[in-house]
Amino acid sequence: MTPTHLPGRVAIPSLPEQTRTPPSPNALEPFNTAPAAEVRQTLLTCLRSPRWADRLADHRPYPDLDALLAASDEAAYDLSPADLAEALAAETLPVLPEGIYGAAHTALNAANAAYEAKFGHAFIICVDDLPPAEALDQVLHAIRSRLANDPDEERVVTAEELRRLAKGRLVRAVRSAGL
Repeated sequence: MTPTHLPGRVAIPSLPEQTRTPPSPNALEPFNTAPAAEVRQTLLTCLRSPRWADRLADHRPYPDLDALLAASDEAAYDLSPADLAEALAAETLPVLPEGIYGAAHTALNAANAAYEAKFGHAFIICVDDLPPAEALDQVLHAIRSRLANDPDEERVVTAEELRRLAKGRLVRAVRSAGL
C-alpha cells in the first residue's frame, strides 16, 4: 500500500530518524568550513527562513554543537511575524512510513483542515522525543487541543514548535555532515 498524503500540511519530522547520538566533536568542521551558499541551502532545509539561515551561516565558526543550537534558538526567537509566516508557508507533509495514515486519515485530515481554517497556516509540532508508534496519536491530540487556543496563544506555541523542529533538523544535518 502506498502512503496516503493529506491535502493539508502537518509538519512533523520523518519518524525513522529519531536517534539521540550526539555528533562527534569535529562534526561541525564541514559545517564551519563549507561555502556560505552551501551552508545556507542546508540550513533552509532545517527552517525555511532566509533570515534565520543567513544569521547562522554568517556567525560561523561554532566551537561545538551546543553553541550552534544556542545560536539557532536565538535566531529563531528573533524572527518577526513575517519571517515566521514565511517559514510556516514552506512547511510540507513529510513522507511517513507506509500505512501511517490508514486508520487516522479522516480524523487527521478534518483536524488539520479546521486548524488551517482557524489559524491560516500549517499545523506545526515536533515529535522528535516520541517513539514513532506514539507520534500520530500525539499529533491528533495536540491539533485538537490547540484548536482551543486563541490566535495569539497559538502564534507563541507554533513559533516554539517551529524552533524545536529547526533544532532537530539542524542536529540531523550536522550529523550527516553532507555539506
